[in-house]
Amino acid sequence: MTKSEREEIRKAINAQMAEIKENLAAHKESSKPVEPDNAIGRLTRMEAINARHISEASLDNASARLGRLENALKRLDTDDYGICSMCEEDIPFKRLMLVPESTRCVSCADS
Repeated sequence: MTKSEREEIRKAINAQMAEIKENLAAHKESSKPVEPDNAIGRLTRMEAINARHISEASLDNASARLGRLENALKRLDTDDYGICSMCEEDIPFKRLMLVPESTRCVSCADS
């Protein structure tokens, strides 16, 4: 992988991390508990509770992805970044641009 490709990936990682951090604030706000004394109907309260659970799952997924991206940023300048952990072939640059935390090529990830 060339130095310019690594820099493009670095920019992509930083952009994705910034987007996730912005979304985390919204997920945290919408995953707050539904107050029992809130004067909303029973069905509306159930919908709010379900929406809260969905927001909590989104928050967990976003936090986990942020951690994986931070890890990828640390590994970016190492020799093993961009090498499949299973078959040890190069992971295509386009895949790394889309999913920079990838540690496997598409064929190994599918198996």
